[in-house]
Amino acid sequence: MTDQAAPSGELTLRTLAMPGDANAAGDIFGGWVMAQMDLSAGIRAAEVAHGRVVTMAVKEMVFQLPVKIGDTLCVYTRLERIGRSSITLNIEAWAQRYLTATMEKVTDATFVMVALDAEGRPSAVERR
Repeated sequence: MTDQAAPSGELTLRTLAMPGDANAAGDIFGGWVMAQMDLSAGIRAAEVAHGRVVTMAVKEMVFQLPVKIGDTLCVYTRLERIGRSSITLNIEAWAQRYLTATMEKVTDATFVMVALDAEGRPSAVERR
């Protein structure tokens, strides 16, 4: 079991772990999980910034449990901080185990996103 009984934050992305995302043992590649977390961070940060964002940093990520073929990966985002041009989010990845209601935390990390203007330069985050 994991250190947390329930996800923290807003459900931002749900996707199915498929055989093409796995190694020969049926474990989903960590890079695939991280990519889903990055997509989620981008979705949430773009909503906050009301525009284009890019990933600036990902702070420590430790995989606590594997994701298996058939699991539904559920990614939750929680806004931690809004700076002048940056948005810091805590991202949690949870596996809903195949054909069950069991949810287990796989990993989490802090993602720092930066808002960009039309020319690709950092821009102030609009606060609405």
